[in-house]
Amino acid sequence: MKRALLVILVVVIALTISAQRLVINSYMSDPAPRRVFAELVDQFRDLYPEYDVVVNTFPHEDFKTLLRTWLGSSDAPDVVTWFAGERMRFFASRGLLEPIDDIFPQGFEADFPAAFKSASSHDGKIYFLPQSWYWWGVYYNTEVFDELGLSVPVTWKQFLDVCQTLKDAGKIPITIGTRFLWTAAGWFDYLNMRVNGLDYHLKLTEGVIPYTDEGVKRVFDYWGQLAEKGYFLDNHTSYNWQDAANFLFTGEAGMYLMGQFIKDVAPEAVKDNIDFFRFPIIDGNIGVYEDTPIDGFMIPAGARNKDGAKVFLQFIASREAQEYFATELGRLAANKHVPAPDAHAKKGLEMILGSDGVMQFYDRDTDPEMAEAGMNAFVEFMVFPNRVETLLSNLEKERQRIFE
Repeated sequence: MKRALLVILVVVIALTISAQRLVINSYMSDPAPRRVFAELVDQFRDLYPEYDVVVNTFPHEDFKTLLRTWLGSSDAPDVVTWFAGERMRFFASRGLLEPIDDIFPQGFEADFPAAFKSASSHDGKIYFLPQSWYWWGVYYNTEVFDELGLSVPVTWKQFLDVCQTLKDAGKIPITIGTRFLWTAAGWFDYLNMRVNGLDYHLKLTEGVIPYTDEGVKRVFDYWGQLAEKGYFLDNHTSYNWQDAANFLFTGEAGMYLMGQFIKDVAPEAVKDNIDFFRFPIIDGNIGVYEDTPIDGFMIPAGARNKDGAKVFLQFIASREAQEYFATELGRLAANKHVPAPDAHAKKGLEMILGSDGVMQFYDRDTDPEMAEAGMNAFVEFMVFPNRVETLLSNLEKERQRIFE
C-alpha cells in the first residue's frame, strides 16, 4: 500500500515538474469578460494540458499602473492584456515587448484586417495580437426616450434639444463617471473629430497641432454648451464609469457616451432597453469619424515562457476562440472570418463601415504622458468650464515639453 502511494506521489510530482508554467496578467476584471476569458483559458488547458496556466486578474486602473513595472522586470508575466496603437508602440519602442510575427504562419492579413496591422506593429514588426474591437456611441435608455416622445438626434441642435427636454423632465441628460479620467477623453475625441475632422485630430494627438489652436478652442466652445447648461451628471468626478452607467439603467439619465462594453455591466432586465446612436453631426462638411479601440494581448520581452506564450496567442487568434469571446460578449472579433454575433453588434459594424474613417482613442493615440495631462484638463474643464484658456495654455506647455 505504501509502495503504491509512493508511486502515485512520484507520478504527480513528475507531472507537476514537467508542466510548463504560463503566467497571464489580465485587466478583464468586470464579471462578464472575466468569466468568458476564464472559459477560454479552460479551453486552452483542455487542448494543451502540458501548460500550467496561471491567470492573475487586476482592476483595470490598477493594471494600467502596474504594467510598466511588469514590463521592466526580468521576471515578467508571459502574456499581458493591452491596447493596440500608441499604447502598444510606447512599450515596443523601448524594447519591452517580444515580436510575435512568427505566430502568423500565413501572414497577419490572412486572418486579420489589413487596417489592424499598423495598430499592431512597430518598426516593421508585430507586437500585438488583436482579440476584439468595439465601437463608441451615444447609448440611451429607449424607455425614457419613448416616455418623453424623443427621437434619436442626428444634428448637434437636435442633440441639445433632447438634452433640454430631458433636463426639463427632471432627468439627467448625460451621465458620465470621471473618477477615472478616460471617459472624458471620449467627449474630446468626438467633438474634435466632428468639428475639425480626423486628420486634424490625428495631428493633434501626434503633437503637431498646438492645444491653443483656434480649432481646439472651437471644440471647447461646443463642449461648454453642455457643461455650462448642467447637462452632465452632477459630481461626476465621484463616480467610476460603471457607477455612472447605473443612472442610465435605472432611467434617471437619458444618455451616456460610451463604448459597447457598457452592455457587459447592464442588468439582464434592462439590456434590451439600452440602444445607441451615432454621435451627432456638428459640421456637415466634415467627414463622419468614429472611435474603434482594439483590445488584445502582448508578450513582455522579459517573459520566461515565450514559446508557451506564443502557443497561447495562436490559440487566441483562432477563429474558434475569437468567435467564442465575441459571441459571449457581443463584441466584434478581430479575426475577419468571424461574423458579427448579434443584431446589436451588426448595427455597430454597419455604423463603422458607414463612417469615413476611424481612430483608436485619445489615450491610445497620443503619448501616455500627454494623455494624462490632457485627460486631467478635460475633467477639470467639465467642472470649471470658465478655466478653458488657462487649461489650454497649460496643455500647450505640456505638448511642447513632451513632443518638441
